Amino acid sequence: MHFCHIGLTLLMLVAPASPGEQQQQTLQSSASASASAGPEDPSEPCATCDVRQQIKSMRLNAIKSQILSKLRMKEAPNISRDVVKQLLPRAPPLQQLLDQYDVLGDDNRDAVAEDDDEHAVTETVMMMATEPEPTVQANGLPKCCLFSLAQKFQASRIFRAQLWVHLRAAEEATTVFLQISRLTPASNGGGRHVRLRSLKLDVNAGTSSWQSIDVKQVLSVWLRQPDTNWGIEINAYDNRGNDLAVTSAEPGEEGLQPFMEVKLNEGPRRARRDSGLDCDENSPESRCCRYPLTVDFEDFGWDWIIAPKRYKANYCSGECEYMHLQKYPHTHLVNKANPRGNAGPCCTPTKMSPINMIYFNRKEEIIYGKIPSMVVDRCGCS
Repeated sequence: MHFCHIGLTLLMLVAPASPGEQQQQTLQSSASASASAGPEDPSEPCATCDVRQQIKSMRLNAIKSQILSKLRMKEAPNISRDVVKQLLPRAPPLQQLLDQYDVLGDDNRDAVAEDDDEHAVTETVMMMATEPEPTVQANGLPKCCLFSLAQKFQASRIFRAQLWVHLRAAEEATTVFLQISRLTPASNGGGRHVRLRSLKLDVNAGTSSWQSIDVKQVLSVWLRQPDTNWGIEINAYDNRGNDLAVTSAEPGEEGLQPFMEVKLNEGPRRARRDSGLDCDENSPESRCCRYPLTVDFEDFGWDWIIAPKRYKANYCSGECEYMHLQKYPHTHLVNKANPRGNAGPCCTPTKMSPINMIYFNRKEEIIYGKIPSMVVDRCGCS
């Protein structure tokens, strides 16, 4: 019997040419040191418990590096819990996403998702509005709204783009005309505003509401001609001429500022097959097995991750026999002929799947995306 120690379990988890690569080399060195120490003492019944504990600790550290690497971040965004509360829009699309995590709990993965890429796949981006450049303002107005396209969108992947605007409560039942106008600098035509879209709405008295309007075509133009994106002005006038649109953070209106929700098409999916041994921490199983491990982002101090706050990552541990290597028959003969020159088969992840995550990037945009290879679905000897 051959026991694969600590580090080798993680060799498949760290993306190549990423910050986690150095950690991988450290884990390999740790595994070599463990292997040279010889077999475990049978008189120590919980020796494997200690090994598992070390594997869990290393897996958690590796996950930190993997997430940052897959999101192409050098370090975690410096966003505190208080800042998160200020930035989170109190809006239907975000609440719908958060409700998914309430229903699914820790297991927030798609039922048939399977991933092959090394970096996160963005599915939804929520861009917060900022104040336009002074060149398109007159006497400091309008205060809203510029949407900086920091994300490298591919126009072909845009499935839907919606502008969400919160309307204050009207004093009486009325018709509201929600208007979006394109801002231009004074040097390009006297600071005139060109109407882009309008929407007629019937609203009840005393009721505030979120309204959305399709801006896919507007966004497509900005992507093709970035120099035309000077921002937009948003108005929602009732029959009395009152502007009901919330466009700036007045007291009591935090989280109600306009934002743009962009949904992107995903790539094809393939069915996931589940097999292999599953064990719990009290299992007497000595063979290669998958064990539970829950990652808690609040323990990391990562408030920039909105959801999930925790997820089931799992890890592999156990013994492997040479006979498990049946895929390439010559491998067993090589190992038998040169047992000291080969570490033998190791208990490693043979199938991994992604997790869906809602998080703030460094530009304080809300991203809903898929991070590959974050959950161990199956363990085996290889």
